[in-house]
Amino acid sequence: MPPDQEPAIRLVGLRRVYGERAALEDLSLETAAGSSLVVLGPNGAGKTTLLRILATLLRPTGGEASVLGCTLPGEAWKLRGKIGYLGHEPLLYRDLTGRENLRFHAKLHGITGARAEARIEELLEAVKLSHRGDERTYEFSAGMRQRLAICRCVLHEPELLLLDEPDSNLDIEGREIARTLIGPGAGHTRVVVTHDPDRFLPEADQVLRLAIDAPAVVS
Repeated sequence: MPPDQEPAIRLVGLRRVYGERAALEDLSLETAAGSSLVVLGPNGAGKTTLLRILATLLRPTGGEASVLGCTLPGEAWKLRGKIGYLGHEPLLYRDLTGRENLRFHAKLHGITGARAEARIEELLEAVKLSHRGDERTYEFSAGMRQRLAICRCVLHEPELLLLDEPDSNLDIEGREIARTLIGPGAGHTRVVVTHDPDRFLPEADQVLRLAIDAPAVVS
C-alpha cells in the first residue's frame, strides 16, 4: 500500500467479547483499497463476528476500527451506504418477487425511477434470472436465492464487499456468474470469509488466519 494512501480497513487491537468469551482479541491489520482480504479459520474463531463489525451490525468491545475513512462505531451511519454485505442469510422477502426485492433495496439506497429499473435489469441479466424475476422468491431454489442476494449486495455499487461464504448453494455455473459481480478486479475492496482456501486463496492480496484461543496471523 502506498505510504500516502489511507487503508480501506484499519484495525488496531480490535476486541469483541460475548459474556466471558473473547470472539476476537487484539486484532490489528491494514487492508489497502481495491484489494481482497481472505479470512480463514475454524468455526468459532470469530470470522463472522469480524464481518459483522465491519458491516456495522455489531459493536466492537474494544480497540479501534476505521472502514473507508469512517470510525466505528461512531460513524457507522456514514459507512452503511458504501458497503455491500452478503451474509449467511440472503436478506430477501420471500413473498416478494425477485424484481420487487431489488426495487425495495434500491429505494433504501435512494435509487429510483429509470435508473433503478435499468440497474435491476442489468443485474438480473448478469445472474441469468431475468426470465424468473417476476416469481416470488419462495419459489426459487437456494442457488437462485443466492444469485439474487448477490444482486442485492452490489445493487448500489458499494466500495466495500463483505462476503461470508459467497459460494454457498452455488453450482459451478453459479460460481462463475457470481465472480463477474463480486470477484476480484472489479474496483471493490473485498473481505471474503471462507472455509474453502483452495478456491479463494489464489485471489487474495492479504490473508487473515483466525484461531480459537490463539493470536491472529496476517500475511
